[in-house]
Amino acid sequence: MVKKTLISYITGLGQPVFSARELAAVSGRSPSVVSQGLAYLAGQGLVVKVAHGVWAAGAQAPSPYAVIGHILPRQRAYVSFTSALHLHGIIEQIPQVVTLASVAHGGEIKTAAGRFAVHHLASSFFSGFDWSGGGAGFLLAEPEKALVDCLYVSAFRKRQFSHFPELRFSKAFRFKKACAWIDAIPSRKAAVYARRRLELIENLVGSDPGV
Repeated sequence: MVKKTLISYITGLGQPVFSARELAAVSGRSPSVVSQGLAYLAGQGLVVKVAHGVWAAGAQAPSPYAVIGHILPRQRAYVSFTSALHLHGIIEQIPQVVTLASVAHGGEIKTAAGRFAVHHLASSFFSGFDWSGGGAGFLLAEPEKALVDCLYVSAFRKRQFSHFPELRFSKAFRFKKACAWIDAIPSRKAAVYARRRLELIENLVGSDPGV
């Protein structure tokens, strides 16, 4: 019986990004052997080390959105704030970091695929997202929730999301829906602050879609 190579197990995983732990589990090899094998494959340009214990097949670093589930494996996180606003076409400027909402502690994560800023949300406010494209991929906030998430975090950290680049709202954006999300904010003080800022944004929109 021919022994399968490590690269064949990687191909069998059927996903561009994987953990060394996953590879050890499917191959039946020890973590140390897998780590040595991955280091060798990286030298051959067949895999890329994304972060500690996280790898990607191929010679190029993957999209940052492809690694989200691996950099926070014990906590769910969804793309929100300015990154989500950009993906929804509300902000044209591409954020320098991918902004994530999570019930985990906030902080910055640096990887070969990009930098991530994790912002903490109360567990009761961790909602308003769905799979990007309606299927596999990454969790993405609804446009209204992404905006309100910004206002929510800004209520506690004034320097965070205190100013936005030009905002362009499509006809599909519903300020009433954003107001409903503000009603769900668990802190009354934060809700008052968020509602005040949302009203300012809505007033600036007027008949012009650009703010």
